[in-house]
Amino acid sequence: MHRLIIFFLLLQVFDFCNGGVTSTYIRKSEASIDIPIEYLPPPPGYNSPEQVHITQGDHIGRSVIVSWVTPLESQSNYVTFWAEGAKHHHKHKAHAKTTSYKYYNYTSGYIHHAIIKRLKYNVTYIYQLGEHNSTRTFSFTTPPKVGPDVPYIFGIIGDLGQTFDSNQTLEHYLSNPKGQAMLVVGDLSYADHYPFHDNVRWDTFGRFIEKSAAYQPWITAAGNHELDFAPEIGENTPFKPYTHRYHVPYKASQSTSPLWYSIKRASTYIIVLSSYSAYGKYTPQYSWLEEEFPKVNRTETPWLIVLLHSPWYNSNNYHYMEGESMRVMFESWFVQNKVDMVFAGHVHSYERSERVSNVMYNITNGQSTPIEDPSAPIYITIGDGGNIEGIANNFTEPQPSYSAYREASFGHAVLEIKNRTHAYYTWHRNQDSERVAADSLWIYNRHWYPKKESSSMA
Repeated sequence: MHRLIIFFLLLQVFDFCNGGVTSTYIRKSEASIDIPIEYLPPPPGYNSPEQVHITQGDHIGRSVIVSWVTPLESQSNYVTFWAEGAKHHHKHKAHAKTTSYKYYNYTSGYIHHAIIKRLKYNVTYIYQLGEHNSTRTFSFTTPPKVGPDVPYIFGIIGDLGQTFDSNQTLEHYLSNPKGQAMLVVGDLSYADHYPFHDNVRWDTFGRFIEKSAAYQPWITAAGNHELDFAPEIGENTPFKPYTHRYHVPYKASQSTSPLWYSIKRASTYIIVLSSYSAYGKYTPQYSWLEEEFPKVNRTETPWLIVLLHSPWYNSNNYHYMEGESMRVMFESWFVQNKVDMVFAGHVHSYERSERVSNVMYNITNGQSTPIEDPSAPIYITIGDGGNIEGIANNFTEPQPSYSAYREASFGHAVLEIKNRTHAYYTWHRNQDSERVAADSLWIYNRHWYPKKESSSMA
């Protein structure tokens, strides 16, 4: 009898310790340093457009929101565009809505947002901003028409900031020409790291990411560093700089807030949530998400991806369990609707989970251990963009069974959607000025091919 008890205790210990891989790679411990402001100057020319970035402008990918700032005058508030290779370069114009804001002792430039509508799918467009000697030219390519077997490639990045390490991350992503759109899981500029939330750092961040964000859409979620809630200096409106600068097509998905919304892109349905807005029962975000899941048609968009900021499954001591209350509210919906992947940031390291859920737990039954669940998402924490706060290198031990791979490094990821059943995912570590594919996995679609991936728990 005693032997039997010992045997079961050993089984429990083995199960608890049956984690995945904790990388042995050790990142150099030097702190991240923000790129000096003078290294990120405005472009030359009077009132030249700057901080140019684009995102999807509707629900299906036929519109693009072009955003930019003019520092001195509100004029030149339109974008000129034409299809690449079009005969006679027949040009069109889209006029922008212009805004500005004040934050403590800072006044923004003129922020412009123009929606280019009724574009053709899978076409490269040239667009111009500014006038005379201050004209600047960029381009973007629209996605293919929404469909179940349409391949598409996403970059994924989080907690980027604007340090020299951030630049290495972004340069590594740009060195891989395959990426077509960027999924950003929050914490952009880290302006709030500075006294009085120095909003000049929002300007420098906009210039910093322009080399990517002006050419392919950045699909953004808001993080805690976008809050900029500072009543001690009279700033009582959360998300003020972020919502002025980064517009999203939230109304197209019947959302009442730009902090949660959805889009379709190629064969994916992407839901963006706000970890730092109310999400309890009957709140606007809760009600919207409850009505959103039934709209997802997996015969049209087989891949269902969620972006949020605070991770639900995290085995790092940094920000441990901060996403727990949101998990309790929404995890059962994620499992019922067979979400394929959830990308989060906040923790400044990298971690990929197994397909697990904790939906059985309630306050009375004590079943509080995550278990293998083939209908559950893979949870990926990718808050490792390189920001000024540095890496989170304090993992809990032993590695829990839900954790498949974890590493305290900086980097970015690429998700290659192949068809309705298969996608190939790779996380690229920043290592010695090179991007190294440190973690990769064939991911199987939960609706069309709900097989067990090769790294799932035994």
